[in-house]
Amino acid sequence: MFDDDLPSSAVERAEMMANLLVERATISQDNHPAYTELRRGFMEDPDLRMRLPRFVRTHRNLSSFWGYIKEAAPTWAERRKIIHEAFTPLLDHLDNSHAAPIDQVASDAFGSVDPDSVRSAWRKALDRRVRDPEGAITSARTLLETVIKHVLEECDEEYDDKAELPKLYRAAAKALNLAPDQHTEEPIRAILGGTMSVVNGLGTLRNRLSDAHGRGGRRPVKPSPRHASLAVNTAGAIALFLIETLVDRERT
Repeated sequence: MFDDDLPSSAVERAEMMANLLVERATISQDNHPAYTELRRGFMEDPDLRMRLPRFVRTHRNLSSFWGYIKEAAPTWAERRKIIHEAFTPLLDHLDNSHAAPIDQVASDAFGSVDPDSVRSAWRKALDRRVRDPEGAITSARTLLETVIKHVLEECDEEYDDKAELPKLYRAAAKALNLAPDQHTEEPIRAILGGTMSVVNGLGTLRNRLSDAHGRGGRRPVKPSPRHASLAVNTAGAIALFLIETLVDRERT
């Protein structure tokens, strides 16, 4: 089974792994390959690894787990209870701990924007922050680029579809009167100039640390979940600012 066949969200992956263990402990005798892939993904994250059930950390495959669970409990009901209770800390953590303050606000705003691609990019970025930091950085960049292009289209501005992110952002900022040279107040100029610098940084981060490009023979630098959260939250904040500015512009 390839990674693309597995659920995209960490919660769904944890639930799938628990269900595979229940099946092995009760009915199925198959050593399902998805368990190994799911386990590997959680074991690579230090924070999530410590929240995995001890029997998941200990047993690399379902055959090994079977040797443990058949001795731990004699009945199917008892085995299911052991597995579900052991997964509760991980599932509670995934449900509650990885939501950043911007998540719901941005989700609501992006939900009001017409293109499905905006909502899709945001969902992918949120889901990947922990289990796939490289993919999250790529999705964060895609989210911002999608929103920028939507802004340019709504403002009837022409753009090169293959242009780099900073160039696209400068065009959108100018169309929304958000370019630093369009303002005289120094604090506003500083904030807008800083936003432009952040967009440049996101493009660089995506090129160097995401899964968007090959890295040649050099030892790869792998981003951590905190790097991914920074990229996703920053891209979300800027995209949200652009959408709110666009909406306000259309109201006046």
